Amino acid sequence: MPDVLGIDTSNYTTSAALLRNGRIIQGKKLLPVRPGETGLRQSDAVFHHVRQLPEVMDSLPFSDAEIAAVGASDRPRSAKGSYMPCFLAGVCAAKAASLARGVPLFLFSHQQGHIAAALYSAGKLELLRRSFLAFHVSGGTTEAVLAQPDEDEIFATRIVARSLDLKAGQAVDRVGVMLGLRFPAGPELEKLAARSQTSFRIRPCLKGCDCSLSGIENRCSAMLEKGAPKEEIAAFCLQSVLAALDGMTSGLRREYGNLPLVFAGGVMSDGILRRALTEKYGACFAEPAFSADNAAGAAVLAAIREGVII
Repeated sequence: MPDVLGIDTSNYTTSAALLRNGRIIQGKKLLPVRPGETGLRQSDAVFHHVRQLPEVMDSLPFSDAEIAAVGASDRPRSAKGSYMPCFLAGVCAAKAASLARGVPLFLFSHQQGHIAAALYSAGKLELLRRSFLAFHVSGGTTEAVLAQPDEDEIFATRIVARSLDLKAGQAVDRVGVMLGLRFPAGPELEKLAARSQTSFRIRPCLKGCDCSLSGIENRCSAMLEKGAPKEEIAAFCLQSVLAALDGMTSGLRREYGNLPLVFAGGVMSDGILRRALTEKYGACFAEPAFSADNAAGAAVLAAIREGVII
């Protein structure tokens, strides 16, 4: 079986992946963010991707690779006008690789890649042949989409719920940095929250199936000013995100019925969120290595388009 190369240059991670004999081999490197800051300007992200991509690519076993196709993320989501400059670095590298090897290049959205990576990781790629609901929860996105088979794009997505203000990953990172944690703060915030035994009664702010998350940062800031233990603040933050996702999911289930549920994106690597939503809804999750930004989904989707896997 020939190999398929995937490349993704998001606003957080430089990533490349080889799909070989049904197994993903990944190379990833976080973009550098200065202490105390919670993100990067797009111009800085592009610069760091250009510097890091050769190193990430060099970590993959290309010496014996028989590449049949290349896949890359070229936009945040599958919607008209969706654009971020950081993806240009990956698209340029992917185009060069496809020309050098004389193989086709397939372009997908970053969101499609996240969802495909989650399905691959969960062993549920067959869901691409039917309708399902997928959450993409990260630093740049908190959305639920209705995914349906599509002849041209493998699957098409339509947003059916979203955050109306702050994104879940932004809330996690801002609260984490507020507590003195490193960016991205998700893994350390989860460890801190696990030290708390406090269970908060939280009523999420919902408008239909959409949510509002801006209150999380404000409430956590107020708790910190009043001297609340850091582990309780961390627990409140994650339980607030959970309450919002739970409320969105319940609303979507009432509207769309018992469709399969998939959760993707870096925030969904959090064990607290994963355990609660799996127990209540039987949802599919990516393993942590396939939750945060990665090129695995682009490789999988390109392999499907080229007929390497069906």
